[in-house]
Amino acid sequence: MNSRTVNKIWTGIFYIIAIFIIILLGFLVFEILKRGWGFWDPSFLTGRSSNLEAGGGIGYQLFNSFYMLIITLIISVPLGLGAGIYLAEYAKPGKFLNFIRLCIDTMASLPSIVVGLFGLLVFVTATGWGYTIIGGALAITILNLPSLARVSEGALLDVPDSVKEASLGVGATRWQTIVKIALPTAMPQIITGVILAAGRIFGEAAALIYTAGLTTPILNTAADLSSPVNPFNIFRPAETLAVHIWKLNSEGIVPDAQAIAMKSAAVLIIMVLIFNLLARLFAALLQKHFEGGKGKKKKKKPQAAA
Repeated sequence: MNSRTVNKIWTGIFYIIAIFIIILLGFLVFEILKRGWGFWDPSFLTGRSSNLEAGGGIGYQLFNSFYMLIITLIISVPLGLGAGIYLAEYAKPGKFLNFIRLCIDTMASLPSIVVGLFGLLVFVTATGWGYTIIGGALAITILNLPSLARVSEGALLDVPDSVKEASLGVGATRWQTIVKIALPTAMPQIITGVILAAGRIFGEAAALIYTAGLTTPILNTAADLSSPVNPFNIFRPAETLAVHIWKLNSEGIVPDAQAIAMKSAAVLIIMVLIFNLLARLFAALLQKHFEGGKGKKKKKKPQAAA
């Protein structure tokens, strides 16, 4: 059997695997959307959930999910970006750098349930906060920090050394080179990583069960910010959409618990798909913005002969 035949066989195998994965994902999405049909109903998307009566909504859970996402990104993005800059630009190759990368890889492989139990011990019990939004955000930060650090590091390492050396050669400092040259060039990959991390944050449940809680008080925007009923108080419990789905399937006693769970799952999967599409869109737009002007030179007008 010659190499060309072997190549065709393996190419066919890879095509079959890719088609199988696409069909499997398509069937999963189709089945969830079919069973959760009617999830776009405004009364469902904005209404309050019910523990006893049928017909509850997911308004509070949707708000909690977005608010948890924002708080988590505010914490995790600067930390992940800073870690990536250090690893790519300042850390010297050696045993210490290898140890840091080993720690990052270990953190990345931690099960979310383990991080949730750690958050329960530290952010819920040790601090005395109880179930809070900030506790959940810190727990999810632990889950997403390794991937954000790795994405930032990889994006900065992909910037050509010749570009950085040219910047240093004209008198720019290392920090100026990072801020004005390396980061703008690496920004499409970093933004893509952040948006994909946002999709994971939005769909996280296990860690939040132990840190953010399974309930949400009746919210009142007129209440003081320190009040547990103020929606923007980060020290209040907050049941997110993913946790709500788990709760409905595990201990839901309302007559239509299964139907609400499927509608909630449809909303969740639509949001995750949107995050993935946005990641690709923003990456393409930023790539075009930062590299669109390269190679373009203004044509000089021909000067008239003297």
